[in-house]
Amino acid sequence: MSFMTMLMKKFSMVSPEEALPGRAQAIDPGAGHFVSGRPLKGPYPDGFKTLVVGLGCFWGAERLFWQLDGVWVTAVGYAGGFTPNPTYQETCTGRTGHTEVVLVVYDPARVSLDRLLQVFWQGHDPTQGMRQGNDTGTQYRSAIYVQDRSDLAAVNASRELYDEALKAAGHRAGITTEIGTRNLDEVFFAEEYHQQYLAKNPGGYCGLGGTGVSCPALPATPQG
Repeated sequence: MSFMTMLMKKFSMVSPEEALPGRAQAIDPGAGHFVSGRPLKGPYPDGFKTLVVGLGCFWGAERLFWQLDGVWVTAVGYAGGFTPNPTYQETCTGRTGHTEVVLVVYDPARVSLDRLLQVFWQGHDPTQGMRQGNDTGTQYRSAIYVQDRSDLAAVNASRELYDEALKAAGHRAGITTEIGTRNLDEVFFAEEYHQQYLAKNPGGYCGLGGTGVSCPALPATPQG
């Protein structure tokens, strides 16, 4: 395989037929969150919601969210692809179709979806396609997955607001973020050593880099 062919494959999504087969057995992420001690895999409290976001290397991305008031627990993993229960090494080949993600479990009475989306948009550059800064490949693409279809409207509205803000600030490239719905069984936990990596390794790599453009808040929904 030529270098150019390898490069093209790194920046293009694998087909379901070409994806690695994966495995039936789930990867063990460990029992509890390294910072809070709360269970990574649940059960989560009644009434809490989930948001799954990809904004580059998941080490720094996870720290952004576990620090937020109202976020109950976070975990890192893989989503958006085809391979069941992939390993980190498999995901890095680009042949699983997954992107590195953070699962955010939050209390909507204490932190709004809008606030989480602002942190997401401002925490990375969502216009870069299959890369984030120096991290390149399909596993670093920007993504938002919600479990509740009713949240899709808010996500898409937030995307439009941020796209307008970027253009007003002089950014020519449009947002490339993948947006969709995912059940939790379509989000695969990463290995234990990746979970809360920057809490375990305070001097570890963090490749996050935003555009410097603030994300406007969504307009308040009229109460009827």
